Amino acid sequence: MGKSRFHWLCFPFLRLTSSFRRCPLSKRSLIIASACVVYLLLVVSQLVYSQQHRDKRTDKYRHTRGLYHLDISDSDSVDSQSAVVPTRSNVVYITLKSKRLKPANIRGTIRPKLRRKVKRNKEANSAFTQNKLVTLEQDAGQIKRYSAPKNSSWEARDIYHKSLNTIHKSHRDAQADSHISSIRIYSQRAPPWLSPQDVRAMRFLADAEVLRIREVSHRDSQSFLIFEVEKSVSPINQKHSQLKDTCGGQCGVIHSPVDTTEVFAFHLDRVLGLNRTLPAVSRKFSFLHDGQPCPVVSWDASLYPEGLAAGRSMVRLTWGAYQSSLKQRCWHKNISPKPDSGCSTVHHYEWSKLALFDFLLQIHNRLDQSCCGFRPRLEDECVVLGHHADCRDQNHIQLTNIMHRGHDPRHLVFTNNKGFFDRNEDNLDFRLLEGIKELPEQAVSVLRSKRLREKLLQSLFLDETYWESQGGRQGIDKLIDVIERRAKVLLTYINAHGIKVITMNV
Repeated sequence: MGKSRFHWLCFPFLRLTSSFRRCPLSKRSLIIASACVVYLLLVVSQLVYSQQHRDKRTDKYRHTRGLYHLDISDSDSVDSQSAVVPTRSNVVYITLKSKRLKPANIRGTIRPKLRRKVKRNKEANSAFTQNKLVTLEQDAGQIKRYSAPKNSSWEARDIYHKSLNTIHKSHRDAQADSHISSIRIYSQRAPPWLSPQDVRAMRFLADAEVLRIREVSHRDSQSFLIFEVEKSVSPINQKHSQLKDTCGGQCGVIHSPVDTTEVFAFHLDRVLGLNRTLPAVSRKFSFLHDGQPCPVVSWDASLYPEGLAAGRSMVRLTWGAYQSSLKQRCWHKNISPKPDSGCSTVHHYEWSKLALFDFLLQIHNRLDQSCCGFRPRLEDECVVLGHHADCRDQNHIQLTNIMHRGHDPRHLVFTNNKGFFDRNEDNLDFRLLEGIKELPEQAVSVLRSKRLREKLLQSLFLDETYWESQGGRQGIDKLIDVIERRAKVLLTYINAHGIKVITMNV
């Protein structure tokens, strides 16, 4: 039975082979050739189909790779499961793409920021701000009436006495919501022109938890605000009780939002290698100036060596005496001047650094408070207060805000750096450069190297709050444009007047 079924199944094949053997040789060759051609066509078509399918998958992956997702269809869902989706890069390139000459690249590796959405009650915040203002006015009046020292011309008072706990709590809540500092240093070290002390001071001013804010005023001069932190470091000059009452450790001086030049001046000073300004950052306080960014400058108690009642260590000089000291080159080569020479305690090179710095920022409140070297506007302070009329007798005009530390009378400290970026090149204050015969080589080399923009961008980028408050990259570029144009004018002035560029390591 089994053999008969096998023969029945193989009968058609046996009959076909017997017929094929009986065919002529030419006919059999033609049949074999036709079968080979058909098989070859089937193999080629299969290879073409598989290649087209592979190219289609590759193009689809390349098209969607930049969007960080794949467009998966039903036909190739199985293949797409094994595809590897690229991850987002952690490197951000700040490229100087502009019409300016010789653009540079600023590169920084940025860690991904994890942000939490915080629910805010607008009505509660507005009510808190209004109540805060009322409380501050009441506190200021009460403390001024009852707590002001009787035998001192200086006053240091807590202007946020009643609302201190609320301020502390709100700031602590804000710190809990954001663990990322506003000082952006993503590489292993900061730019070389910033010292480790500068970086520590910047982080403290930007991120320190505020415990108390005090208002300090002296007679008729403008008062200023100092903030204190919860954990104080070892006090500076503890022998002065008034200093300890003002700041028991490390503090910061809060300026008005309009004084944003303080932050730019700090970075410009470090880029030029002058190192004469105090560290400054931009910071927001929810209980001050409606949350607008405020410049915060490091508090330096050494500027008050004899206590707050005695005031700051200032150099008293008239314009005529200042010009005479420039001619005598006071303290040059550590040679002590004669007692009747009229020299101050400041080294001769310090005036050159001050003049270069003030000219780039057009700061006139030190060497030219009366605005004698340019055309002031009617709303300028020198015109409003009537100082501009003193230009008729220029030699007797008093220099102001010339400060030094108590233990270091040879070197100046640049404070109250209120510069002006809206002054055109045809109205610059060249009086600031009058009598200057030498300028620091390190600062001038930066201006000549065409790398001022690159360095300022790298430095200012560290302060995220200031960077964003000026409109980001576009706003910062406009400020640097002004400084670059003034630098060109200064370099032309150096060549025209034969000013020497020398090393000033004092």
